[in-house]
Order: sequence, then C-alpha cells, then structure tokens
Amino acid sequence: MNEDLNTMSREQLIEEIKKLRREIREHRDTGGHEICWLHPALSRLLPEKSGPVPLVPEWPEITRGGVRYQQSLDEQLANTTRAKMPYE
Repeated sequence: MNEDLNTMSREQLIEEIKKLRREIREHRDTGGHEICWLHPALSRLLPEKSGPVPLVPEWPEITRGGVRYQQSLDEQLANTTRAKMPYE
C-alpha cells in the first residue's frame, strides 16, 4: 500500500510530508458549516486513485449524526466561542 515511499529520495519524502501537513492543517482549520462537508482533498493525498464511494446515511440518520456531532463539540470544546452563522 505504501510501496511508493520506498522509491522516494530523502528530499522527495520531506516534500511529501510538507504537502501532507499543509493539507491536514487546511482540513483542521476548516470551520463553520464547512466542517460538515465531505473533504475529497484528503483522499486525493493517497497514492491510490480510487477508493470506496462514501456510504451516505438516510436523512433521519444524518440529522441525528449532526446533533450528536454538535453535542460532542459542546463536550470537548465547551469554552470555545460559538458563532451564529446562517447556512447559505
């Protein structure tokens, strides 16, 4: 799965690490309503160019999942400033 790494030079590996860190930071720094979206840019970082199609829950499960996600944010980031942002 990671055989491509065996053929990279030290410099290429360092550049790969920098690219991965940049993309991870971009994903980490996503906020607001964007945190709820699929982020295919992360999948594109992998050497394999195909992968499983995301399994998408039905609407009631999406809603329950969104509520649970918000609850986890409330628990884990209780002191974080909340923004009142309409979804557009």
